Amino acid sequence: MKLHFTKMHGLGNDFVVIDAISQSIDLSPKTLQKLADRHFGIGCDQILLIEPPESTDTDFYYRIYNADGSEVEACGNGARCFARFVKEKGLSTKSSIPVETLAGKISLRHLADGHVEVDMGAPIFEPALIPFTAPQQANTYLLDVDDQQVSLSAVSMGNPHAVLIVPSVDQADVAKLGPLIENHPRFPHRTNVGFMQIDRTTEIRLRVFERGTGETLACGSGASAAVAAGRRLGLLDEEVLVHLPGGDLVVKWHSEGQPVLIEGPAEIVYEGTIDL
Repeated sequence: MKLHFTKMHGLGNDFVVIDAISQSIDLSPKTLQKLADRHFGIGCDQILLIEPPESTDTDFYYRIYNADGSEVEACGNGARCFARFVKEKGLSTKSSIPVETLAGKISLRHLADGHVEVDMGAPIFEPALIPFTAPQQANTYLLDVDDQQVSLSAVSMGNPHAVLIVPSVDQADVAKLGPLIENHPRFPHRTNVGFMQIDRTTEIRLRVFERGTGETLACGSGASAAVAAGRRLGLLDEEVLVHLPGGDLVVKWHSEGQPVLIEGPAEIVYEGTIDL
């Protein structure tokens, strides 16, 4: 089976994007892992599928698979690449595109400067809905990790996130703490892990260890979760510039119950065909 694909990235968070509308595909977890492999496949953090809509109030269904072949609910950087892809391929001429995901409906909007704004939906802090094991909802929780306790916020942006405030992202032990927190039993579906350094109320630095992938150069849902957690603690303003290793995102969140908006670029790297 020959598979046509587009390689894209959002701030270095890279994707294999596949049009599953114009070509018939059947991708097993093993095949997805092969596509994501940087030595024996194409190489990416995640695989994105564009499928026909399953509901009448959306234009597409957006599927997201991690490098390990697991399907996940949300990806902000991927959503911007999704919007750029359907525009470039002539699949949509709309400036605002309603899209269905595993986590529900999101809205993508093309901006005049070529960037894409993604409505990520409202953050969820109720532990059972993240999901996260806790007796009651709180702004921060103590987690036993490797014979120490770490303080973190837990939030869902359609996918689970743990957010740690650190003095320096450069000194944060992401490689060690990332997988330990990702697979902690109090996160029954595993979790993404964000390490946030607050420079000022309008600016943060962030590194994210993504569930099923490892540390990536950028994470849109992770940036959304970090700003939501920081806002809830009274540490951040409504609009925050988020510096990630791969570049910058603008994240806006007004208040509880309101959606988080993220704005940033999406780039096409190359087109290709792989024989599976």
